[in-house]
Amino acid sequence: MEMGDEIFPTVHEPVLFAETLQALRLTPGMTIVDGTLGGGGHTLAIARAVAPNGLLIGIDRDSKALDRFDVRLSQLTEKLPIQTYFANYCDFDAALERAKVDKVDGFLLDLGLSSDQLADRERGFSFDSDGELDLRFDTTEGEPTYQLLNRWKAERIADVIYQYGEERMSRKIARAIVERRAEKPLRYARELAEICRKCVPSPPWSKNRIDPATRTFQALRIATNDELGALETFLKKCSDYLKPGGRVAIISFHSLEDRIVKNAFRDNEALTVVTRKPIVATEEEIERNPRSRSAKLRVAEKIS
Repeated sequence: MEMGDEIFPTVHEPVLFAETLQALRLTPGMTIVDGTLGGGGHTLAIARAVAPNGLLIGIDRDSKALDRFDVRLSQLTEKLPIQTYFANYCDFDAALERAKVDKVDGFLLDLGLSSDQLADRERGFSFDSDGELDLRFDTTEGEPTYQLLNRWKAERIADVIYQYGEERMSRKIARAIVERRAEKPLRYARELAEICRKCVPSPPWSKNRIDPATRTFQALRIATNDELGALETFLKKCSDYLKPGGRVAIISFHSLEDRIVKNAFRDNEALTVVTRKPIVATEEEIERNPRSRSAKLRVAEKIS
C-alpha cells in the first residue's frame, strides 16, 4: 500500500450469498479457492464452514481489497484458516504452489466491479469522481484507461465500447472522445461521463433508466483489465486442480461473461453441469441489494 492510501471499511454486500455457499457443499476440512476475495463476505463464511482443519485461499488482484480484508481479519476474535495472495485469479495455480496445495475442493469467482471499488473515487470507477480514469484493478500492471483512450484510434474505441458494453452509440461516443482529446487529452472520469451523457439519449420518462455512461465505463473497464481473457484462462485449467466431486461456482454480471462460463462448463469433458439454468437473485435480495439484479450463478462439478 502506498503512502496516503486510505483503508476504508468494506461497503460491499456479497450477492447470492446463501445460494453460493450451498452450491459449494462446504464441509469442515475442505480446501477452497476464492479467486475474487473483494470485501470478504463470501470468504469469511467459507472459512468458517471449512474450519478448523480446512483452508480458504483468498486471491485478489486489487491490493487495496487485500489491505481492507487484512484489517477486517485482524479485528476478528476467532482464528480462521485463511491465506491471502495478491494475484489475478487466472494465476491461481501459482498461489496453490506457494500454499503447497495440489488439489482443491472448490473454486469461487464473483466477477465484475465491487461496491468497494466503486466507492474508491481515486481510480475513476465512479462516473462523477474527480479521480483519474484509471479503471485498473491492479494498478501495477498495464495502462490506465485514459492513456488508452488518448492513444487508440476512433475505430478501436468504438469496437471496444460496442463489443464489451453493447452500447449502440459507440461510434458517436468514440468520435466525441477523439474530438475532445484533440483540444486537451482526456484524464478524468468525470470528463468521459460528460461525453457519454451528451452522446447517449436518456428519456426522462424511462422507469429503468441507467446512467448513459454505464455501458461505456463497463466496456472500458473490461478491456483495460482483460477481464474476459482472465476468465477464459481460468476456465481452461481450473478442472485440472479440482478433486473428484469438487465444484466451481462463478457469479457473473455481464452477458458475455455468463456465455463464456456456460459454454466452458458444457464443453469441458472433466466437468458435469450442476445448474442447467443459472441461479438468480430473489425479489427480496434485489430489493435489498439492486446490484444483484443482473447476477447469475453457474456451478459445475468435477466428474468422479
